[in-house]
Amino acid sequence: MGVTRTPRGKWIEEGLRALASGGPEAVRIEPLAQALGVSKGGFYGYFRNRDALLAEMLDTWELAVAQAVIDQVESEGGEPRAKLERLFAIALAAEGPTRGVEVELAIRDWARRDASVAQRLRRVDNRRMDYLRSLFGAFCPDEAEVEVRCMFVFSVRIGEYFIAADHGARSRAELMELIQNRLLS
Repeated sequence: MGVTRTPRGKWIEEGLRALASGGPEAVRIEPLAQALGVSKGGFYGYFRNRDALLAEMLDTWELAVAQAVIDQVESEGGEPRAKLERLFAIALAAEGPTRGVEVELAIRDWARRDASVAQRLRRVDNRRMDYLRSLFGAFCPDEAEVEVRCMFVFSVRIGEYFIAADHGARSRAELMELIQNRLLS
C-alpha cells in the first residue's frame, strides 16, 4: 500500500490561511508542510516553486469569490431582488480560506505592494461590480443610483470588518438586515 499524498487543494488552502494571518511573507513551504503534518517534499510534486503556489492561491481565490459566487446565485434563478438577497446571504456567511474576509483583506493589502496582484484584484472587483450593476440595474433605472448602491454594498462588505462601533439597541446582524432591506427597496 502506497503513501497517501496531501492533495494539491490542501496546500492551496493552507497557503491562503497563512496569507490571511501573515501576508504573502507568511506563505513558506516548510511552515505549510508543518501545518499540514507532512514533509515539504510533497509540495514539489504539485508546485514548481513558491511563486507557483502563490499564483494558484490567487487563481483559487478569484474563482471562489467571483465566478463561483455568481454561479451559486444564478443557479436558483429568480428575480434580481431575490438574487441580491442570495448574494447578500452568501457574503454574510463567507468563511474559510477562500471566501473569508480575512483572505480578502490580506490580498488587498498585498495588492498595495505588488502590481500583478493589484491587477488581479482589479479584475475581480470589476467582475463583482459588473454583476452587482446587472442586478441593481434590472430594477433601478437611474445609472447613478445603481452605481451608488453597488459601491455601498461593496464598501460594506470590505469595511464592515474594520468597524468596531456598537449600533445602539441593534445587533450587527439586525443592522446588516436593515441595510439589505433599504438597498432592495
